[in-house]
Amino acid sequence: MKNVDDYVANEWYVVRHSGEIPEIAFHSSLHYLTESSDGPNLTLKDQQAQVLKEAAAERYREIVLRDLQHENCSSSSYRGIRRSIVNYHRYTEFCRRQQLEDPGFAGEVAANLMLFLAVEQVRVKKQGKDSVVNCSFEELSCFARVLGLVEDDLPCHLGRLCRDRS
Repeated sequence: MKNVDDYVANEWYVVRHSGEIPEIAFHSSLHYLTESSDGPNLTLKDQQAQVLKEAAAERYREIVLRDLQHENCSSSSYRGIRRSIVNYHRYTEFCRRQQLEDPGFAGEVAANLMLFLAVEQVRVKKQGKDSVVNCSFEELSCFARVLGLVEDDLPCHLGRLCRDRS
């Protein structure tokens, strides 16, 4: 018979490798472990629930950064900067609701965004490629501010890379 930690470990894997909305996988796992009629009906210690929260947060961080890696642009899992923005907001809301702190992640996202934009600017200007930036200048500027960047941090002529969408 499995012990509680074995069940949590199995659910950690489900949450950690979940799809685009890790919070749903997190709550589904909690429900399965503690309330579901076909689940083990466990009582989790705070530390065991924390393991699942951290798995969801780690998955969020992974998908936020995935869409800020230029080498992923040709991948079928790539969704673009717009999705990174959405997932970053989902991540910060999840952390707020679950009382998780991650003070360094905004800086990591900002650094990845800056590198992505620098590569994209060269790709478009020097190689004549179409931009893969799939958000408006306003959306991108707002995201940069949320990450702690200021307009002077952003590449020159950034608006040329952006789609004219609101």
